[in-house]
Amino acid sequence: MPYKNPTELLVDATKLPAAIEAKLPAGAPKLSTTLVNIATKLPKVPDFPMELPDLPAPPELPELPASPGAELRRYVTGVEVAPVVGAAVVAPTPAPVPARRGLVPFVYE
Repeated sequence: MPYKNPTELLVDATKLPAAIEAKLPAGAPKLSTTLVNIATKLPKVPDFPMELPDLPAPPELPELPASPGAELRRYVTGVEVAPVVGAAVVAPTPAPVPARRGLVPFVYE
């Protein structure tokens, strides 16, 4: 179906991100739903002066290779973080600002 309205074009343009998201593991952020929400909330705009041809179909994407653990892993292992007891907290002090002498204020008229 040719496109006459920019909103229809934007909604249909989310097919490629949706195809990519279908290959991602569960819990990955979904950009296509955000794009559709934004496209449907746009104010009414006039139609294009002519019909635009259909967008090409999203390409077939290969399957993602299976990870060794088949789930997300932590890359840093065997590390424990503990607060330092008895350490003094030292706030950083800003560097002194040199005095600017001999400047004349510039006034717009």
